[in-house]
Amino acid sequence: MSEHSLKAASRKVEGKGASRRLRHAGVIPAIVYGGKSEPRSIELQHEKTWLASQNEWFYSSIIDLEIDGKSEKVLLRDMQRHPYKQLIMHLDFQRVTAGQALRTSVPLHFINEDKSAAGKAADVVVTHELNEVQISCLPKDLPEFIEVDLAELELGQTIHLSEIKLPKGVEIPELKLGKEHDVAVVVARAGRVEVDDAPADEASAEVPAAKVEKDEE
Repeated sequence: MSEHSLKAASRKVEGKGASRRLRHAGVIPAIVYGGKSEPRSIELQHEKTWLASQNEWFYSSIIDLEIDGKSEKVLLRDMQRHPYKQLIMHLDFQRVTAGQALRTSVPLHFINEDKSAAGKAADVVVTHELNEVQISCLPKDLPEFIEVDLAELELGQTIHLSEIKLPKGVEIPELKLGKEHDVAVVVARAGRVEVDDAPADEASAEVPAAKVEKDEE
């Protein structure tokens, strides 16, 4: 598990007006909650946080959040973005407790697709049905991503959730809910064959009846 960090400061003022002023000043209002401590209002510099948010780890890794010089381990739980500007409006972070299992979503990385029989075939379409999966594990076992090896993928094959090779200490809670929750992750289907030249009689059959009647008048 890689270590990533962000710096923040305590937020003294709250409310919509105060948050709006912070954003105009290039600061993101945020909150930290969970664990044995009370929720805490904080603020982060927008530019540095925006750059961090361009990385995959920002959404799925434990972050060392340094608040006024004191570090807390947290997970990002919610991000509010501006509808059309490159602007983060608000962030929610949840504290992480070392010995307590957590649930979060991590991205799936698909590898070796180009080496598989399905990936090499021009008439096969490989569809990634999921791009992330919710897992449960202790904080020390949290992976930044999970690899799905497609080296043996063939036409007509479907890889299900239960077939994903998980890192040690990691499980998928959804699989405990029954077989119907063992959904497809990857599917290799035959591609659609396009016909360029339709037969002459077939082409004439597609002429609308109204057009034919008009031509005959």
